[in-house]
Amino acid sequence: MPTINNRQQFIDYCLRRLGAPVIDINIDPDQVEDRVDDAIQYWQDYHFDGTQKFYWIHSVTQQDINNRYLSASGVLDESNNAIQIVGISRIFPVNDSQANVNMFDLRYQLRLNELYDFTSASYVNYVLTQQHLRSLEIMFTGEVPIRWNRVTQRLYIDWAWGDQEAPVGTIVVAEAYGGINPTSYPNIWQDRFLKLYATALIKKNWGENMKKFGGIQLPGGITLNGKEVFDEAVEEISQLHQEMETNYGGPLEFMMN
Repeated sequence: MPTINNRQQFIDYCLRRLGAPVIDINIDPDQVEDRVDDAIQYWQDYHFDGTQKFYWIHSVTQQDINNRYLSASGVLDESNNAIQIVGISRIFPVNDSQANVNMFDLRYQLRLNELYDFTSASYVNYVLTQQHLRSLEIMFTGEVPIRWNRVTQRLYIDWAWGDQEAPVGTIVVAEAYGGINPTSYPNIWQDRFLKLYATALIKKNWGENMKKFGGIQLPGGITLNGKEVFDEAVEEISQLHQEMETNYGGPLEFMMN
């Protein structure tokens, strides 16, 4: 079987699975394009290979301060193609408290006295103390609250915009999840589940088109039976949804944090 490298080859493959060109598939090309888009959207939403974790780095501008949110519209992947951010789990601490450590700070003294020689000194006490200090920081200071909306592509950060906490030029690093772009990663067209699901959606649309002419007898005694094609497609889609939930659904990490 030839390798599928682009959208048109993928569409041709799905139509061949349905019987083309031996059988005339009664569906408009625009309908096929729509069903492929639906299949990709479902695959990105639920398949563990449909999204990838990446780190969105943004420098705060005056416009961001005025808006009091960061806009993720126009974020590009490593191939300079648009990427749709589907979730943001957290932002990393921006102001590095380690940079302000002086000789009277507990952390400085721990490093000076506990880690003077990495070849022989034990770092167990240092690690445990650092974990304890971080726990106290989370308890009394807490993480910066964030709110994310996938539709608006806006990241709201509940901090003092424009103050010492977030002046112009502040670097924000967000742990984000983005949908895989087929333009950047053409291997998406080789995914087994995506091929089956797109074919089933096209078949369902084909059945919907033919149902309107159910029972009409064509020359040669052939009778259109769009309802049977439609029902078969519905059953296939239901089975694929079950397969996705059982075998391919990834953990929603950004929902659990």
